[in-house]
Parts: sequence; C-alpha cells; structure tokens
Amino acid sequence: MKTSALPLALALSGSLANALVFPFKQARRVPAPLQRRSGSASYARPKVLAAASSETPDEMDMSTYHDIIYLANISIAGHDYQVQLDTGSSDLWVKGPTSPLPGAQTTDTTYNLTYGIGWAYGHVAYAPVEFAGITVPSQAYLDVSQAQNPALSYGAVGIVGLGFTQLSTVDALVNHTGASTGRSLLYNAFEDNKAEPNYIAFSLQRSAQPDDDVEGTFSIGEVVPQYEAVLKNDPIPTWPESFPSRWNILLDAVLISGTKAVSVTSVVAGVPEGKAVVLLDSGTSYTYAPPDVCNAIYGSVPGAKYDNALGQWTVPCDAEIDIALQFGGKVYPIHPLDVSPQSLTDPTVCVGTFLPQAVAVGAGEFDWLIGDNVLRSIYSIYDFGDYDSSGSMGNPYVKLLSLVDPNKASAEFHQLRGGAAATNITYNAANSTAGSSGGTTVSLSADMVDTITQIGQYLPAVLAIMAVNALAVLLLVVAAFVYMFRRRSRARARKNPGRMDPMPMGPTASSFSLPAAGPDTHTYQPVSMALTEDTFVPPSPAFQKDGSSKLRPMSVA
Repeated sequence: MKTSALPLALALSGSLANALVFPFKQARRVPAPLQRRSGSASYARPKVLAAASSETPDEMDMSTYHDIIYLANISIAGHDYQVQLDTGSSDLWVKGPTSPLPGAQTTDTTYNLTYGIGWAYGHVAYAPVEFAGITVPSQAYLDVSQAQNPALSYGAVGIVGLGFTQLSTVDALVNHTGASTGRSLLYNAFEDNKAEPNYIAFSLQRSAQPDDDVEGTFSIGEVVPQYEAVLKNDPIPTWPESFPSRWNILLDAVLISGTKAVSVTSVVAGVPEGKAVVLLDSGTSYTYAPPDVCNAIYGSVPGAKYDNALGQWTVPCDAEIDIALQFGGKVYPIHPLDVSPQSLTDPTVCVGTFLPQAVAVGAGEFDWLIGDNVLRSIYSIYDFGDYDSSGSMGNPYVKLLSLVDPNKASAEFHQLRGGAAATNITYNAANSTAGSSGGTTVSLSADMVDTITQIGQYLPAVLAIMAVNALAVLLLVVAAFVYMFRRRSRARARKNPGRMDPMPMGPTASSFSLPAAGPDTHTYQPVSMALTEDTFVPPSPAFQKDGSSKLRPMSVA
C-alpha cells in the first residue's frame, strides 16, 4: 500500500508529549485454539489457556491451565469499551450493546473478519476515538453487529490492532471504494505529530506469580520511568527493514540451560543464514516454534513427553527449564514460570508454552510466532520510524529490555513449585555476526519500491527480447557477408587472370601462340563459405523470461 501517495484524512488532536501510561486489566481465558486471518491469508494461533475457576464475574469458570489476556479502555464517540491490545493485527473492531455504536457514522461497506475459530461481521464506520491520551476525530473501524470470537468471552468487546496500516483490512476495504480514509489508529495518531516519538511500549504482568513486581503497562510516545534504559539499547530492525506489514524481527539463536545454543533457520526468502524471522504478537498467549527447537527445550527434561492430543509437551512441574532468546546479539532470558505453566487438574504436570509447528506459521513470511509467554520477560518498544528534518519517516524498528534476572527467576520458580533454586545461571551469546546487517540503510518511497519491483519482474523478458533481436540482426549481417563473398568469387571465376609480363612471341612477329596445356594444368576449386557448427555457434540468451510473478504478500493478522 503506497502510504506516501495518499494524504492523511484523519487528523490527531492532542499532543503525544502528554501520552498516557496505564496499567492493564487482567482477565481469565479458557482453552481454545485461536487462529486469526486478515484478508485471504491465515496462520495458526496457539491455544489460549485459562486460570483457576472462580465464582466472581471477573474470574469465570475456566478449565485446565492459566494465562492472561491484556485489555485496555478505548473511547468511541464518548463511550468506553474494553478491547484487547494486539500487535499482530492492524484493525479496530468493536461489538457494542447496539450496532451501530452511539455516535458512529456507518457506511455501506461490510466485511466478515474470519478467524480459525470465530468471526466478526459488521459495517465499516467512522467515529471520534480516544485512546491512551490521543484523540482521532474520525477513525475508521469495523462496527460489528454479529460475532463469535474467544476474546468476547474474556471481558473484551473487540480488538485494537497495533500493527502497520499495510496490514489493515479496513484500510483495504476503504481503498477499494476510492477513498483513503481507512488508515489504522496508530497511523493517524502519528502522522500529524511528526515531532513527537511515534512508538508504543509494553510491559506484561505475570498472573501466575502473585508477588510479580512487573506491572503491566502500555504507553504511546513514552516509556515507564523504571524502564528508561531501553532507550539506550540498539534498535533491532524489522524484517523486511523497509515497509514491513508486521512486527517481524530476526532471531539469532535459542540458548538452553545456559550452555547449549540451538541454531535457527528460516524458510523466508532472503533471510541471512543462521537467522529466523519471528513475529512479536501480544494477541497470542503462547509461542509457535519449529519442532526441533521445542524438542531441544523439553526433550531432555526427565519425565517430559509430547502429548499428541494436546499438541504440546507435558513436563513435571518441579522441573525448572532455563532458556533465553537472542536478538541483535543480546540475550533475553525467559522466566521459567512462563516456559511450563502448571495444570490445574494435575498439579504435578505442566505444559510447554513453546508449541511445535511443522511448517512456517506465517505462510512463508515468518518462521515463529512469539506470544505473551515470551513478551512477559521483556519490556518492548515498537517504533514506527523516526521522522527526519524533511518530514520523511525512517524505517521502523524494535527495542527490547530484559526484565528477568535468571537467578532471581529460579528462586521465584521454586518458591511456587518447590525444590532448590539454581544459582550462577549464565547464558553465552551465540555468534551472530554472519547474519548481522551493516552499512547505510536507504529508505525508498512506496512508489519507488513498486517501480523497482515491476522493473525486476519484467527485466528478464525485456532482455530476452533484446537478445533475440540482436541475434536476428547478427544472422542477417552474416548472411549478407556470405552472399557478397560468393558473388565476388563467381565473378572472378568467369574472367581471364591479368598478366603483368609480355606474352612470349612466335618465330614471326606477326603471329603468336599460347603455351600448350600440360598434364598438370591447375583446376580452380572454389572455397565453400557455408557456415557450419565448427565456424559459428549462436549465443545463448543471457536471461530467460520468468513466467512466475510474486504476488502481494498475503495479509495475516
């Protein structure tokens, strides 16, 4: 989507300098394999698991395991609604008590957002939206009238997508009508405030740990004071670096038990060797990873086994599993409580939150889907790109700050699970120089990127046509040369050769005779000028036309 060619129609009132930081509300979730789709592409989503049953309205009677969904208030036309915060999608949709929502202006455009489990149907509508201290006077969203979605069972009435506008289904629907007023909420928030920081920041609380000192917070344009060190960390580029549609970054390695490094690979085209593309998705509870990685994490744990019915590993709950992920050359330990949450039906059994996925969950666009079980151990900044003095936006990036001390995390784990805590837990970073990026990054406009892409698609065909034309001209030149040479040879054969010396005279001056022909008289043999394979080989074309074409990446939310 060419954002540079389309004007901003939705303005922002209010300054991001006064961005609001607010805590999350925690809700309980039931087991359900959640999948989402935006447009025509889909990818698998992990099972969403819940905490213990409760008679209170906020803690519904849930089953099996525990996890957290992260909710925040959003105001639409002056009315507050609780929505799930989701970095894996880009659309805002709400199912209120009535449809349309009070104060909203609906359109005739309808759409059915289809999920692996569930769906949401409604009209594209416009309304004033206030979110985290920012106000957009006219924000496009999907006003849902009918829906079946797991998020609706956990206190949410919708989802606010925090991804790039390129992934927005609402924006695509509006574009099909010839308008350009369907931009995502964050796109509108940042476009008119180019002097302000255009990033969002997360810290996610751990409900399984009652005394967790990490408060769940979400902010726009600023960071929580105790985590300001994240601003000094190196930015981690998205993949691709320019015009991404998702919050994808490159993973260097998986570190297990402080000493063992598990190398990673990618099925995504163009990814450096020894890297994997991972999607950071706050709307996902668990993490999808390749089976060999999951085997390395859980396979060596005594008593651990893979449960085919669950599609997960089960491990004894007193078994501490210490792992870390490496991004941008830095190590980020994962809290062991998030690696194997406890079963409520059997306290001696826990399940692995790294779910084996045999194929790339992003249909060739990313290899891993990283959810809240990892994000709870990291304070994360999602920066949409800094504006320069000319008003051009740079490439987006991510900044991460580790929130886990491995030794302290071990003590917290065994305080709840029993047993003795480990000490001196260390992680040695794997060598990541092979896939590191360097040099100067050049940002191109979307129009230029489209032009270059089209040139790349048609260049082989153009060169092939030029090669055929050049070969035809060459053959004509050679044929003309052969024709002229043969013609001159035949002309010489019909004429007497010239003499440069006097003819010998006979006995009388009045008569002369030619010398008699001898037995070895020379006979002229014309030389053949026919072209043979020994004298000429037509050149092979340097390029062949590629009949395939790379379609626009499928939108996945």
